[in-house]
Amino acid sequence: MRSMTAFAGSETEWDGWVIAAEIRAVNHRFLDLSLRLPETLRGLEGEIRSLIGDYAKRGRVECTLTLKPTDQTTTTIKINPPLISALLEASKTIESIAGQPLGSFSALDILKWPGTLHQPQTDRDALQNATLLMMREALQRFVQEREREGLQLGLLIKSRCELIQEETGKARQRLPIVKEQIREKVLSRLSDLALNPDTDRLEQELVYLAQKMDVAEELDRLDLHLLEILKTLDQKEPAGRRLDFLIQELHREANTLGSKSGDIETSRHSVEIKVLIEQMREQVQNIE
Repeated sequence: MRSMTAFAGSETEWDGWVIAAEIRAVNHRFLDLSLRLPETLRGLEGEIRSLIGDYAKRGRVECTLTLKPTDQTTTTIKINPPLISALLEASKTIESIAGQPLGSFSALDILKWPGTLHQPQTDRDALQNATLLMMREALQRFVQEREREGLQLGLLIKSRCELIQEETGKARQRLPIVKEQIREKVLSRLSDLALNPDTDRLEQELVYLAQKMDVAEELDRLDLHLLEILKTLDQKEPAGRRLDFLIQELHREANTLGSKSGDIETSRHSVEIKVLIEQMREQVQNIE
């Protein structure tokens, strides 16, 4: 059981670089990926998308990768002395040809010349391998966070299922009472009207009314859906869509229970069941 909401991050140092990843996720019906990669790592986009798909099946997932030089790298400047010497000699030669100084220039002007600063060569394949390794670590933390929150969601849903089962049990205890109330109500009305109906016909009408207002089938289906929800919560694969469908079925049966029964107490149980179902629906919307 995993929540769709999570945040995780990871970073590693490699050959003078700091590689970092941040992964955020919120609710979504499907898997919707948004990647932000530095230009140096742009070639990994396909692999990273596939990798995230191995760890997440639903949710809007935002993944940001950054690549920065370490502090040591940024404070170390390597120059190209032979090239700088050649530039200085070339400037003297030009001034000699011109016969006059052509103007002063600073060391920064020289450093702007291409090649005067040493640019270390990066092993792109090794960098990409280090990035993918770091991404796997970040995704493992991401999944752990989802599972931690998913465990809490599962416990909340189970507690609501138990409360609904209590309500259906109370409603089931009302069934024989409701049938007797229907019979007494009809007989009382006939007595008030001073009518003497045919006994057989009266019994047929009473049976018809009892069947029309009988909610035993709805209570049975509610119990079956609850058992299926509890079973789904224990499965290892993503359960959000199946739970969402079962919640819809629960709500349909609870509506029928309230509209079909003519008993005030049973209607109250129906209202309480629908309140609990709505609480479950809010939690299920966040399950992968």
